Amino acid sequence: MGSGWAAGLLIGTIVLAGSSVQRLTGMGFALITVPALALLLGPAQGVVLANCAAGAISAVGLVGGWRQVRPAVMVPLVGAAMCTVPAGSWVAARLPEPVLMTGVGALVCSAVLLVLRGARAPALRGAKGAVAAGAAGGFMNASAGVGGPPMSLYAVNAGWSMREFVPNALFYGVAVNAVSVLSNGLPHLSTPVWSLAGAGLAAGALIGGALTDRVPEQRARMFVLLLALAGGAVTLAKGLWGTAT
Repeated sequence: MGSGWAAGLLIGTIVLAGSSVQRLTGMGFALITVPALALLLGPAQGVVLANCAAGAISAVGLVGGWRQVRPAVMVPLVGAAMCTVPAGSWVAARLPEPVLMTGVGALVCSAVLLVLRGARAPALRGAKGAVAAGAAGGFMNASAGVGGPPMSLYAVNAGWSMREFVPNALFYGVAVNAVSVLSNGLPHLSTPVWSLAGAGLAAGALIGGALTDRVPEQRARMFVLLLALAGGAVTLAKGLWGTAT
Protein backbone atom coordinates (compact mmCIF):
# COMPACT_ATOMS: atom_id res chain seq x y z
CA MET A 1 0.00 0.00 0.00
CA GLY A 2 1.48 3.36 -1.00
CA SER A 3 1.71 6.30 1.36
CA GLY A 4 -1.31 7.95 -0.30
CA TRP A 5 -3.47 4.92 0.31
CA ALA A 6 -2.11 4.51 3.83
CA ALA A 7 -2.96 8.10 4.68
CA GLY A 8 -6.34 7.69 2.99
CA LEU A 9 -7.11 4.58 5.02
CA LEU A 10 -6.36 6.38 8.28
CA ILE A 11 -8.39 9.43 7.30
CA GLY A 12 -11.23 7.22 6.06
CA THR A 13 -11.31 5.46 9.43
CA ILE A 14 -11.49 8.80 11.23
CA VAL A 15 -14.30 9.95 8.94
CA LEU A 16 -16.15 6.66 9.48
CA ALA A 17 -16.04 7.12 13.26
CA GLY A 18 -17.25 10.71 13.06
CA SER A 19 -19.98 9.89 10.54
CA SER A 20 -21.32 7.03 12.64
CA VAL A 21 -21.71 9.23 15.70
CA GLN A 22 -23.08 12.21 13.77
CA ARG A 23 -25.72 10.01 12.15
CA LEU A 24 -26.62 8.54 15.55
CA THR A 25 -26.72 11.67 17.72
CA GLY A 26 -26.97 14.65 15.37
CA MET A 27 -23.62 16.02 16.52
CA GLY A 28 -20.04 15.01 17.16
CA PHE A 29 -18.47 14.72 13.70
CA ALA A 30 -16.20 17.74 14.03
CA LEU A 31 -15.55 17.16 17.72
CA ILE A 32 -14.20 13.70 16.94
CA THR A 33 -12.47 14.29 13.62
CA VAL A 34 -11.05 17.82 13.64
CA PRO A 35 -8.29 17.20 16.23
CA ALA A 36 -7.11 14.09 14.35
CA LEU A 37 -7.51 15.61 10.88
CA ALA A 38 -5.67 18.75 11.99
CA LEU A 39 -2.77 16.61 13.14
CA LEU A 40 -2.68 14.61 9.88
CA LEU A 41 -3.44 17.31 7.30
CA GLY A 42 -2.67 20.54 9.12
CA PRO A 43 -5.39 22.68 10.70
CA ALA A 44 -6.51 24.46 7.51
CA GLN A 45 -6.98 21.34 5.37
CA GLY A 46 -8.31 19.33 8.33
CA VAL A 47 -11.01 21.91 8.96
CA VAL A 48 -12.22 22.14 5.36
CA LEU A 49 -12.34 18.34 5.02
CA ALA A 50 -14.37 18.21 8.24
CA ASN A 51 -16.71 20.87 6.84
CA CYS A 52 -17.27 18.84 3.65
CA ALA A 53 -17.86 15.53 5.40
CA ALA A 54 -19.96 16.94 8.25
CA GLY A 55 -22.27 18.69 5.79
CA ALA A 56 -22.67 15.52 3.75
CA ILE A 57 -23.45 13.23 6.69
CA SER A 58 -25.86 15.82 8.14
CA ALA A 59 -27.74 15.87 4.83
CA VAL A 60 -28.02 12.07 4.86
CA GLY A 61 -29.39 12.07 8.39
CA LEU A 62 -31.82 14.91 7.71
CA VAL A 63 -33.59 13.06 4.90
CA GLY A 64 -35.86 11.23 7.34
CA GLY A 65 -36.29 13.99 9.91
CA TRP A 66 -36.62 17.32 8.11
CA ARG A 67 -40.28 17.67 9.14
CA GLN A 68 -39.17 18.01 12.79
CA VAL A 69 -36.95 21.04 12.13
CA ARG A 70 -38.09 24.18 14.02
CA PRO A 71 -37.89 27.05 11.47
CA ALA A 72 -38.71 29.76 14.05
CA VAL A 73 -35.51 28.91 15.91
CA MET A 74 -33.28 27.60 13.16
CA VAL A 75 -33.73 30.40 10.62
CA PRO A 76 -32.26 33.14 12.89
CA LEU A 77 -29.66 30.73 14.25
CA VAL A 78 -28.44 29.66 10.81
CA GLY A 79 -28.71 33.22 9.48
CA ALA A 80 -26.42 34.50 12.23
CA ALA A 81 -23.98 31.66 11.58
CA MET A 82 -23.78 32.49 7.89
CA CYS A 83 -22.91 36.10 8.74
CA THR A 84 -19.89 35.10 10.84
CA VAL A 85 -18.48 32.35 8.58
CA PRO A 86 -16.47 34.85 6.46
CA ALA A 87 -14.81 36.23 9.61
CA GLY A 88 -13.85 32.71 10.68
CA SER A 89 -12.41 31.96 7.24
CA TRP A 90 -10.42 35.19 7.30
CA VAL A 91 -8.90 34.33 10.67
CA ALA A 92 -8.07 30.75 9.60
CA ALA A 93 -6.27 31.98 6.47
CA ARG A 94 -4.01 34.40 8.35
CA LEU A 95 -2.98 32.74 11.59
CA PRO A 96 0.26 30.69 11.76
CA GLU A 97 -0.35 26.93 11.93
CA PRO A 98 0.75 26.44 15.58
CA VAL A 99 -1.45 29.34 16.71
CA LEU A 100 -4.44 28.02 14.78
CA MET A 101 -3.87 24.50 16.13
CA THR A 102 -3.72 25.90 19.66
CA GLY A 103 -6.97 27.72 19.00
CA VAL A 104 -8.65 24.60 17.61
CA GLY A 105 -7.63 22.56 20.65
CA ALA A 106 -8.67 25.26 23.12
CA LEU A 107 -12.04 25.78 21.45
CA VAL A 108 -12.77 22.05 21.40
CA CYS A 109 -11.78 21.54 25.05
CA SER A 110 -13.66 24.60 26.29
CA ALA A 111 -16.80 23.78 24.35
CA VAL A 112 -16.82 20.14 25.43
CA LEU A 113 -16.36 21.05 29.09
CA LEU A 114 -19.25 23.51 28.89
CA VAL A 115 -21.52 20.93 27.28
CA LEU A 116 -20.49 18.27 29.81
CA ARG A 117 -21.37 20.63 32.65
CA GLY A 118 -24.76 21.37 31.08
CA ALA A 119 -23.91 25.06 31.21
CA ARG A 120 -26.93 27.34 31.60
CA ALA A 121 -26.94 30.93 30.38
CA PRO A 122 -29.93 33.28 30.08
CA ALA A 123 -28.25 34.83 27.02
CA LEU A 124 -28.69 31.51 25.18
CA ARG A 125 -32.49 31.43 25.35
CA GLY A 126 -35.16 32.63 22.95
CA ALA A 127 -34.54 34.44 19.66
CA LYS A 128 -31.56 36.41 20.99
CA GLY A 129 -30.00 33.20 22.26
CA ALA A 130 -30.45 31.57 18.85
CA VAL A 131 -28.68 34.50 17.18
CA ALA A 132 -25.82 34.41 19.72
CA ALA A 133 -25.37 30.65 19.38
CA GLY A 134 -25.49 30.85 15.59
CA ALA A 135 -22.95 33.67 15.42
CA ALA A 136 -20.52 31.81 17.65
CA GLY A 137 -21.06 28.55 15.80
CA GLY A 138 -20.51 30.04 12.35
CA PHE A 139 -17.22 31.64 13.36
CA MET A 140 -16.00 28.48 15.09
CA ASN A 141 -17.06 26.26 12.20
CA ALA A 142 -15.17 28.23 9.55
CA SER A 143 -12.06 28.88 11.65
CA ALA A 144 -11.74 25.62 13.59
CA GLY A 145 -14.26 23.24 12.00
CA VAL A 146 -16.12 22.94 15.32
CA GLY A 147 -19.48 24.68 15.04
CA GLY A 148 -21.74 22.26 16.91
CA PRO A 149 -21.07 23.09 20.59
CA PRO A 150 -22.88 26.48 20.55
CA MET A 151 -25.89 24.72 19.06
CA SER A 152 -25.66 22.09 21.80
CA LEU A 153 -25.45 24.77 24.49
CA TYR A 154 -28.51 26.50 23.05
CA ALA A 155 -30.42 23.21 23.12
CA VAL A 156 -29.37 22.57 26.74
CA ASN A 157 -30.58 26.02 27.80
CA ALA A 158 -33.81 25.63 25.83
CA GLY A 159 -34.51 22.28 27.51
CA TRP A 160 -34.71 20.29 24.27
CA SER A 161 -34.81 16.51 24.39
CA MET A 162 -32.44 14.50 22.19
CA ARG A 163 -35.39 13.68 19.94
CA GLU A 164 -35.91 17.40 19.35
CA PHE A 165 -32.22 18.18 19.12
CA VAL A 166 -31.09 15.69 16.47
CA PRO A 167 -33.03 16.89 13.37
CA ASN A 168 -32.41 20.55 14.18
CA ALA A 169 -28.70 19.91 14.71
CA LEU A 170 -28.53 18.10 11.37
CA PHE A 171 -30.28 21.00 9.63
CA TYR A 172 -27.76 23.37 11.21
CA GLY A 173 -24.92 21.10 10.08
CA VAL A 174 -26.07 21.11 6.46
CA ALA A 175 -26.50 24.87 6.23
CA VAL A 176 -23.41 26.05 8.12
CA ASN A 177 -21.02 23.53 6.60
CA ALA A 178 -22.24 24.35 3.09
CA VAL A 179 -21.47 28.03 3.66
CA SER A 180 -18.11 27.16 5.24
CA VAL A 181 -17.14 25.07 2.20
CA LEU A 182 -18.14 27.90 -0.13
CA SER A 183 -16.05 30.31 1.94
CA ASN A 184 -12.98 28.11 2.50
CA GLY A 185 -13.03 26.03 -0.69
CA LEU A 186 -12.49 22.29 -1.05
CA PRO A 187 -9.51 20.58 0.60
CA HIS A 188 -6.53 19.71 -1.59
CA LEU A 189 -6.36 15.93 -1.22
CA SER A 190 -5.05 13.09 -3.35
CA THR A 191 -7.41 10.72 -5.13
CA PRO A 192 -6.78 7.87 -2.66
CA VAL A 193 -7.59 10.12 0.29
CA TRP A 194 -10.79 11.40 -1.34
CA SER A 195 -11.86 7.85 -2.23
CA LEU A 196 -11.30 6.39 1.22
CA ALA A 197 -12.79 9.41 2.99
CA GLY A 198 -15.92 8.98 0.85
CA ALA A 199 -16.04 5.27 1.64
CA GLY A 200 -15.69 6.05 5.35
CA LEU A 201 -18.53 8.55 5.12
CA ALA A 202 -20.85 6.04 3.44
CA ALA A 203 -19.98 3.27 5.88
CA GLY A 204 -20.43 5.60 8.84
CA ALA A 205 -23.88 6.62 7.63
CA LEU A 206 -24.93 2.98 7.43
CA ILE A 207 -23.46 2.07 10.83
CA GLY A 208 -24.94 5.10 12.58
CA GLY A 209 -28.35 4.44 11.04
CA ALA A 210 -28.26 0.81 12.15
CA LEU A 211 -27.37 1.82 15.72
CA THR A 212 -30.03 4.49 16.06
CA ASP A 213 -32.55 2.24 17.80
CA ARG A 214 -29.97 0.16 19.69
CA VAL A 215 -27.69 2.58 21.52
CA PRO A 216 -29.02 4.98 24.19
CA GLU A 217 -28.50 8.46 22.79
CA GLN A 218 -27.22 9.94 26.05
CA ARG A 219 -24.55 7.25 26.33
CA ALA A 220 -23.45 7.79 22.75
CA ARG A 221 -23.31 11.54 23.27
CA MET A 222 -21.19 11.17 26.41
CA PHE A 223 -18.76 8.97 24.47
CA VAL A 224 -18.52 11.62 21.76
CA LEU A 225 -17.74 14.36 24.24
CA LEU A 226 -15.10 12.40 26.17
CA LEU A 227 -13.38 11.33 22.97
CA ALA A 228 -13.48 14.89 21.69
CA LEU A 229 -11.98 16.18 24.93
CA ALA A 230 -9.03 13.80 24.56
CA GLY A 231 -8.49 14.78 20.93
CA GLY A 232 -8.76 18.47 21.72
CA ALA A 233 -6.18 18.14 24.49
CA VAL A 234 -3.69 16.45 22.13
CA THR A 235 -4.19 19.14 19.49
CA LEU A 236 -3.83 21.92 22.06
CA ALA A 237 -0.61 20.39 23.36
CA LYS A 238 0.87 20.11 19.87
CA GLY A 239 -0.08 23.71 19.07
CA LEU A 240 1.48 24.99 22.28
CA TRP A 241 4.62 22.94 21.57
CA GLY A 242 4.88 24.40 18.07
CA THR A 243 4.38 27.92 19.38
CA ALA A 244 7.06 27.44 22.04
CA THR A 245 9.58 26.04 19.57
